[in-house]
Amino acid sequence: MSSGIRFDRVSVAYGGTKVLDSLDLSVGPGEVMALLGPSGSGKTTALRAVAGFVRPAAGRVFIGDRDVTGLPPHRRGIGMVVQQYALFPHLRVEANVAFGLKAQKAPRGEIRGRVAQALEMTGMAAYARRYPRELSGGQQQRVAIARALAIRPGVLLLDEPLSALDARLRSGMLAELARLHRELPDVSILYVTHDQVEALTLADRIAVMDKARLQDVGTPQELYRAPRTAFTASFVGNANLLPVTVRADGVDFAGTALKVPTVDSARGATATLCVRPHLVGLGAGPNALTGTVTEVQWRGATHRVHVEVGGHRVKADLRELRQPPALGDEVTVHFAPEDAVLLHAGVSDERAAPATAGERARVAEGVTRDG
Repeated sequence: MSSGIRFDRVSVAYGGTKVLDSLDLSVGPGEVMALLGPSGSGKTTALRAVAGFVRPAAGRVFIGDRDVTGLPPHRRGIGMVVQQYALFPHLRVEANVAFGLKAQKAPRGEIRGRVAQALEMTGMAAYARRYPRELSGGQQQRVAIARALAIRPGVLLLDEPLSALDARLRSGMLAELARLHRELPDVSILYVTHDQVEALTLADRIAVMDKARLQDVGTPQELYRAPRTAFTASFVGNANLLPVTVRADGVDFAGTALKVPTVDSARGATATLCVRPHLVGLGAGPNALTGTVTEVQWRGATHRVHVEVGGHRVKADLRELRQPPALGDEVTVHFAPEDAVLLHAGVSDERAAPATAGERARVAEGVTRDG
């Protein structure tokens, strides 16, 4: 089957309200692309446009080289897995997995082999004769994935597939999906989620959505280490977003001069400085900020300490402290210049265009380090 997905200026509207606005995005053959964003951002609408469940008001959808904009879902050669599994309760596991093949009128002998292969691939071969009610939530989701894979799709669509699972099952299914990706190198996967951990774990690239528009796109490392907008910084990982004024040799934050890279920023301009909490240290050091402890959270291996500096909160994720500071204590925190990213001044989070690959590489190389 054809592989790869391309959105060409795709817009979708309901009752005159745009729920997807001029989406331009490509997913390469064998690539996992995560659509990440809050509820109402347009990510599920984009997936449904690929599936054929919604018709774009404008633009075109391609699977491989085929324009599938006007094709019904069953002619698109896709597999799809949704949140609530959508298994037929009256059919055994093997019959559920065979359903799509029978709809395609595959030969009976071929159906048996492909069902067995799909169940083996998802670790569900021993459960072929069970009914869905006899399975756990994680097992039901594996069956749903097996059913999608049995038709050997060129494109696999996953719509919040792990949201109904508890934390332990979700972690296990993430590992299984990563393994499946390695075993299916030619299948393009579009993965819709609002969970940043899922996106960072599975995706080759992440497309960040908000307010019906594409806000940013890049590899997980690019978006984490060198986000383009404040929205991306806050939605992909956790971030300190500090309002600053650009100086000739750095920035000013709450009356304190900080040494940070000032790529493409004009002197005197207001901007936002992004610093990841785990890159903030306690005590004296470069770019030191002194403030008052307002909150201390124990998180097992770490403490998160909130420090108020000039009316702004700075978060530091510190390796578990034997004697954490008390509320009201005055402390100093610091971060290295190369661990800060100055977000582009004048770029609107609402209508931001993705950075080019070259720009991403220059920023990531010049102003960040591994964290």
